[in-house]
Amino acid sequence: MMEGHADLLSVAREDASDEEQVALPLGDTPEPLVTAAPVNEPEAEIEPARALVLADFQPPRSGPLHSALRLAYKLGVPGQILSSPLRKPARPRLLGTVDSPLAGNRTAGVALRAGQFFAGGLKHPLAKIDYRSPSKMTPPFVRAVHGFTWMRDLASSAPRAQCAGTAGDMFAAWLKANPQPGKGPAWTVELAGIRLLNWLVHAPIVLTGEGEKHKPRFLEALEATARWLDRNVTREDDRLAQASGWSGMLAAGLLLPDGKARKLYAEAGLLRTLGEMVSDDGGVLSRCPSAQADAIALLVEVRACYDTVGEEAPAALDTMLALLVPALLGVRMGDRGLGSWQGGAAMGESDLDALVAASGVRTRPLAEAGQWGFQRVKAKEAVLVLDAAPPPKPRNARHACASTLAFEFSHGPQRIIVNCGGAALAGALVPARIEQGLRGTSAHSTMVLDDANSTAILLHGQIGKGVEEVDFTRETLSQGKKSGTRLEAAHNGYAARFGLVHRRILILSDEGEELRGEDVLEPSGRKGKRGKIGYAMRFHLGRGIEAKPTEDGRGVHLVMPDASYWQFRLGGDSGEAGCSVEDSLWVDGHGRPHATKQIVVEGLTARSGGRFPWLLKRMG
Repeated sequence: MMEGHADLLSVAREDASDEEQVALPLGDTPEPLVTAAPVNEPEAEIEPARALVLADFQPPRSGPLHSALRLAYKLGVPGQILSSPLRKPARPRLLGTVDSPLAGNRTAGVALRAGQFFAGGLKHPLAKIDYRSPSKMTPPFVRAVHGFTWMRDLASSAPRAQCAGTAGDMFAAWLKANPQPGKGPAWTVELAGIRLLNWLVHAPIVLTGEGEKHKPRFLEALEATARWLDRNVTREDDRLAQASGWSGMLAAGLLLPDGKARKLYAEAGLLRTLGEMVSDDGGVLSRCPSAQADAIALLVEVRACYDTVGEEAPAALDTMLALLVPALLGVRMGDRGLGSWQGGAAMGESDLDALVAASGVRTRPLAEAGQWGFQRVKAKEAVLVLDAAPPPKPRNARHACASTLAFEFSHGPQRIIVNCGGAALAGALVPARIEQGLRGTSAHSTMVLDDANSTAILLHGQIGKGVEEVDFTRETLSQGKKSGTRLEAAHNGYAARFGLVHRRILILSDEGEELRGEDVLEPSGRKGKRGKIGYAMRFHLGRGIEAKPTEDGRGVHLVMPDASYWQFRLGGDSGEAGCSVEDSLWVDGHGRPHATKQIVVEGLTARSGGRFPWLLKRMG
């Protein structure tokens, strides 16, 4: 099969210089801009992307008085004394009602009003929720319960008056179980910050109508949580968690009386943390798209708090959103949902569109990202995304995965090659016992040696030794009437253990209907080791694809849900390797695991190296 077509892979081998490591221009068709809704107006001019400049995220220069207020508040001087030292403290109240542009999950909100709590796709009776900290709740429920993320869903499900009873009862139950700031999951900087922000943004659904009875305790809880964050926010090493804490504090400084000093202090802390949290090309350092989405949501709601009180938000917030959104869209697949990377699940089209619309950023997906690490190729209806960077550093890891050189591929709305994803949602519909497996190399569409992870997977989302360097090149190829985009990357994750470097070459034709690949094992030293080692190349298939091996065992027939027909085929020099079809799973954006299939190519290869070409092509 492969011999009957022009071999762009051979052209690449002949023309590409081993020393050339410069990314070349991408020659694919431009993608549509992402907007809040379809419009008939001409496209607006888009500013070219630029690297993050840390100077943009330093505390604003607002004069010596503000600097003095910021320092005094940091040292513990009460905000009331700094704001109005000659008058009595202002009575507790909210200075405005926030109109958040972020919409919640209406289905989850309706379920809440019916007495059912949803987290990670799992339904649990509301009456049996354990609000204590610590409790026996799994991580998805801990985040939803103690972060009060359910408030956005409830607010989107009905008018305030219809939500107030449910919201007030849940707030009262949580406060009864957590009357004072303390320890446990409820009192991490991240969850305390998210909780405070949600309380401030969605206060009306607690305080409307009969909810007025909760007002004194609600306002007292707001101030107590803000004071706790004042003292503890800088103790958190995780930058996204710290950004959550600063965001809650900043919202409190804007919306509570005598908050000027807190606002100045939190504003400076948030801007500094943003500069440390995001790579030069706009990706969060955890390299997790779901964390990227969380960061965007934080900034959108903080900006809404500024609008509520009639203050102008720092320009750095819009600058950061303009960096974050294109990087997030860079892992968007043909069905317009997110790919499954670094533990995240495949966020759906509607949720992603709503988030981007709320950000106000009008942009195209980022195609080439060095530090963020996801390389994207768009060819007509096809989208290819390759993980071409090491896993995050341990200090930045959240649900880190050994996914280096894995890829995802879609054609039109059909995901064809995927990663399993969903480790961040383990403990709900995704069983907690498989969390580490979902983060392993075998759960991703890449090559595995001796059933070992390319980077060690540790407990609590952490990683150990493994991939430290990734070499990458990108270029366009042409031969006669055929042309395509070539990605080549190599990692050293197996060098220390097996003396081999894994190199992967992917070439997507400009028609988008032919993906050629080659996985190469090369000795990491001057002289390869003797003997053989087992390998497996795994290609996890998208939902609904029917897969059947060919009679010769060298390929797999793939029938798509839309009745189109593709074929996976091994190259002529792949040795004794054969194809098989095995069970797999894929986790959707709501945390629901789906039974799927995977193509597995496995065998033995010499420790001196080997080459394994393959082809994925649409046949009809």
